[in-house]
Amino acid sequence: MKIKTIIAAAVLISFAAPAFAQSFYVVQDVKTKKCTITESKPTTTETTVVSGDTVYKTRSEAEAGMKTVKVCTSN
Repeated sequence: MKIKTIIAAAVLISFAAPAFAQSFYVVQDVKTKKCTITESKPTTTETTVVSGDTVYKTRSEAEAGMKTVKVCTSN
């Protein structure tokens, strides 16, 4: 009985683990043209993702990526 419980818990954890993964996006404010890093993909038209389809796993990766985006470095 304990083996079944352990297997069931392992299966649940394997499905739930990706939900806890953080993601970071490089976005630009449409009005001010200022780039920032957010933890959620923008859903409004006030900001737009400027790093294409790139989703960063850590904030430091996003900061490094922001330095390589032309529209962010020109400001």
